[in-house]
Amino acid sequence: MFSYILNTIPRPFLIKMSYWAAPFVSMYLKGSRYTDPIDGKSFRKFLPYGYQSQRANALAPGTMSLERHRLLWLFLQSKTDFFKADKKVLHVAPEQCFYRRFKKLKNVEYLTTDLFSPLADVKADICNLPFEDNSYDVVFCNHVLEHIDDDAKAMKELYRVMKPGGLGVFQVPQDTARKETYEDSNITSSEERKVHFGQYDHVRVYGMDYFDRLRAVGFEVEEMACIEIASQKEIDSYCLSADEILPVCRKPYS
Repeated sequence: MFSYILNTIPRPFLIKMSYWAAPFVSMYLKGSRYTDPIDGKSFRKFLPYGYQSQRANALAPGTMSLERHRLLWLFLQSKTDFFKADKKVLHVAPEQCFYRRFKKLKNVEYLTTDLFSPLADVKADICNLPFEDNSYDVVFCNHVLEHIDDDAKAMKELYRVMKPGGLGVFQVPQDTARKETYEDSNITSSEERKVHFGQYDHVRVYGMDYFDRLRAVGFEVEEMACIEIASQKEIDSYCLSADEILPVCRKPYS
């Protein structure tokens, strides 16, 4: 049922529906087994999530965060000065678990962009961003590039708008057992893409060469493993994906 809803209801409507449903689901699942580090609330279980096969305890009921969101939050807390220093931030395809929290940060000048999201301040194509060169200290663009036909062009745009010395996190669904990215421009139907790429609107499956794709446009990339950000106890308590690798990108000064 959950998979059917995800595959049939357009994402903008899902976002709006979730704000209404989250408080009721949170109350029902309240407990102490798992904790969402984003809001600090605990639950007896998280919700399942996934298109092809559902992952147990993936979606936190309160913030609607997934494993990748909770890992990014912990990274920002423990490895950066994001919550303390003045930052000009661009968030491509903003996630709802972050949107209101980032908007409230007094040290952050926060702008969101997307073609379709109701959370976007600026409607724009990631391959043609309407922002000046070297504008942003931090750029987020998570689970977007797998939807983009010309991902290299999108990466170049992310690089262009980031300030020298800036930080970017560009998470993607990644098969860490695959050396090379799998893509085929002849696969165009939703059904075929679901079979080949795992989701009806994905155009590739990234392999371990994803980091080199980012480096090819100029980024310095640190491949930060989940265990470098969270302890094993936290991985279990926060329901993180232990095999996830966070792509931490920097734009060099030279």
